[in-house]
Order: sequence, then C-alpha cells, then structure tokens
Amino acid sequence: MVGDSISTLSNWELDPTAESATMAPLEAMLSELSPTALMNGTVLPSREREAGSVKSKTLKRNPLYLAMAFLMYVAGWQACAQEWPQRPIRIIVAFGAGGGADIIGRILAQAMQDKLNQPVVIENRPGAGGTIGNEAVARADKDGYTLGIMTAGQIIAATTRKTLRYDALADFDPVSLVATASLLIVARPDFPVSTIKELVVAAKAEPNKIVFASSGFGATQHFSAELFMQTAGVKMVHVPFRNSPEAISSVLGRQVDVLFDTISALIGQVQSGELKALAVTGKERFPVVPEVPTVIESGVVPGYDVTTWYGVFAPRGTPRTVIDKLNRTLNEILTEGSVRERLAGAGVLVQGSTPEAFGAFMSSEFVRWNAVREAAGIEQR
Repeated sequence: MVGDSISTLSNWELDPTAESATMAPLEAMLSELSPTALMNGTVLPSREREAGSVKSKTLKRNPLYLAMAFLMYVAGWQACAQEWPQRPIRIIVAFGAGGGADIIGRILAQAMQDKLNQPVVIENRPGAGGTIGNEAVARADKDGYTLGIMTAGQIIAATTRKTLRYDALADFDPVSLVATASLLIVARPDFPVSTIKELVVAAKAEPNKIVFASSGFGATQHFSAELFMQTAGVKMVHVPFRNSPEAISSVLGRQVDVLFDTISALIGQVQSGELKALAVTGKERFPVVPEVPTVIESGVVPGYDVTTWYGVFAPRGTPRTVIDKLNRTLNEILTEGSVRERLAGAGVLVQGSTPEAFGAFMSSEFVRWNAVREAAGIEQR
C-alpha cells in the first residue's frame, strides 16, 4: 500500500520557480525535514536549525508532496521492523535448567526460532532469586537480541532487597505475558487434615505448631504461604529449602507438614497418592487437577487468589518496532496447537497480552507482594 501511494505521488512535480528547484536526492531532503517543515511546507537545513536561523529553502506547499515524504518516513520505520532479526537471539532464564521458567523459555524459543527463521538460544543465569539473570538483561544491548523470562519470583525477589543494580520495573520493556498457573497446597498423607478449612481450624487452635515448607526464602511459594496466613489469620512455621525437590522430600520424609509448590512439581506425587492435595491457590480450579478445590471454596480464606506466571521482557530502550514484532510473534505462537499442548504439559495455562497490559500487571504484582512482605515483617536484605 505504501509503495503504491509513493508511486502515485512521485508523478507530482515541485515548483520549478521555487528557490529550492535544484534539489538534492530525495533521501537527503527528507533527512532535513523537521516537524515544523511537515506542518508548513518548509525545510530548514540542520546547520541553520542549529544556528536558530529562520532562513529556509521553500518548497511549493503541495500537501501531496508532504504526504509522499511522510509515507517514505513510515516505510523506513516499517523496513526497520521487517529487518529484525538478522542474527541469533538469546533468552536469559534467571533460574536453573529444568525449572518452570526454563521449560517455558525453551518451548517459546523453539517456536520463535521457527517463526523468525533465526536461532533462539536459552542462557541460564541462576542465582539470588533471579536477580542475577535480570541484571544481565538490564545491562544488555537494547537491540532486541537479548530477552528475558520474567516470573512472579523475580518481582518478589526485588521487593526483598534493599539494593539492586537495576530497577525491577523501570529498566525493562515488557513484551508479553505468556502463561499462568496455580500452585498446589499439599500435606503428608498421615497429617490429620484433608481440607483447607481443617487446616485453618488446626492452625488457629495451635499457633506456630504446623510447619510448612517452600522451595526457598522469598520464592513465590514462600510468599504464597505468607499471604495465606495473613488472609486466614493463622500462624505457621516456615522452613525454606534450596529447591522444590528438597522441599518435596521434606514432606515425604515427614519433616514438615504442609507444602506450597507448583502443580508441575507436585502432580506426580499427588497422582500416586504419596501426597494429598488440599487445594489449588488460584480463584478457579485448574484443568490438570479438576477434582482439587480452590482455597476460596473453603469459605475461610476469602479472596485468596495466587498464580505464578511467566512473561517475556527486554532491556529498556529496545526499539518499539522490535517490541511490537516480538509481541505479535509471541501471541501468534500462543495460538498454535502444538505450543499450547506443550505448555499445558508443563502445567500452565496460555495467557497472552499487550506490552502495556503486561507492564501494568508487573507493577501491580510488585505492589501486592511488597505489601505481603511488609505485613509479614520480612526485612529487606
């Protein structure tokens, strides 16, 4: 469409009597256009603009010529977006191989590679609750060739630290939310409660007697339990472990009573009967375990709704054309049956978004979890 319009407009001629009848190539002329020129039909050479001169070379005030200039400007920006990518893209995952973020990242990377016709490589940069990987993204070139996988855990980690060498919200450009998932609350088989209502009654009867495990201090699982205790008005003892396998082993070994963790981490033990599921943490039942009720259904923890989530982000200052193309690519990928099937197998629900919606969501998550941290009396480190 742009090409057809330019072809039509190129048949119009400039005023041969104008002072600027002897013209440089069109590209050079367009480089001299200022916003004022587009409005009034004049061109101020850059050296004269810098000197504040009002002297100008005047074109015939032909709106069709100006339209031609504008269309060529737009076409240039479109070409930039179409040119990306020209080389491999890396996606930094701020957690170790085999975890939820890594699995989601690899599913997306394969689909993006097929869509963009360029290699997309996963780079794991684990440590410090995801802040090491986030810092690597923040410091990367702003060219669209370094991206990151953002999770609720990285936002929570940012609320627990006094100093970070990046701003958890201001130093990143959101691209898209891609998936969400509930957590599971499980207990050891011989634990004398089988529902959330029974758990709350027992915890109120004997504060700080029930012991719950998580996959790490400041992890999403830990803060989900903190929010549970605040909402239900109970107190339990937290025992953090280094990762999910260790936390699961502690419940199976009867060292702790209850565990908050991801569905993907616990589904095997729940299905085998090694652990009993008390509830899912989201506001709706989860398709993988439809027989397990939500916490809200218990009637004793009103409004409790926690989901973990995954999204794609880039360093702040990445060209908007690249962000838009990435967003379109991801949302197209999320409609593909094979991708949706693989994500479902990873225990998550597909959830695309616009960059703006994802950015607003991350901001709201920061506010929410920082409030949980403050209410729990967890000091920033």
